[in-house]
Amino acid sequence: MAEVKRLQGGRFRGTYFDLLKTDPYRQAVQFFLDELYGDRDFAQRDLQFARIAGALQRIFPKEVVATAVALAELHALSEKLDFAMAHAWVRMEGLPVRTDAMRYVTAWRKVANKDSRTRQLKSVLALGYELEHMTRTTGLRLMLKMMRRPATAAGLGDLQRFLESGFDTFSNMARKRGVSAEFLRTVEEREATWIARLFDGDPVACATELQNTLGQAR
Repeated sequence: MAEVKRLQGGRFRGTYFDLLKTDPYRQAVQFFLDELYGDRDFAQRDLQFARIAGALQRIFPKEVVATAVALAELHALSEKLDFAMAHAWVRMEGLPVRTDAMRYVTAWRKVANKDSRTRQLKSVLALGYELEHMTRTTGLRLMLKMMRRPATAAGLGDLQRFLESGFDTFSNMARKRGVSAEFLRTVEEREATWIARLFDGDPVACATELQNTLGQAR
């Protein structure tokens, strides 16, 4: 799992290397990398999601409940796909696979499941639009700040941090008209292109491109 996540994080960083150097997109790319595509250990957030349903509506403002649920659903789907990738990755031990990039492409095709991959991307985008919508709610940033202590007391501190970070990220982009929508359209286009390549492109060419993208991330 750690190897799969490390490679996925590197691929995302390389894919959006241009935006990481450009305001106002830098913060948004880093947020997606840290919270959705990175190689962080989300074990603590897993534990929080296990008890999320009962606490959400009691603790958080109604405006953010849908966002929190979308994150929980995306996280569960991503972990399921990453776990399947990890199994395929381990089963290739000892086989003549020269690079991690080729190993990743091979594991991706063994797991397959186009529907889940498409749903995963749609969930990422939906979460982004939920966060963008949150920024238009008057007084919500103050409400989130007021929820820090009760959220931490309820064991939902990681979720609280995610919501505040996401809100601030999209608020910064919202200062310029159309920037949030343009960023999410860019994510949709580039991620859909990668999904298509990983499923249907020539495997050697795909692995070479992936290796080059990983090199950009370094």
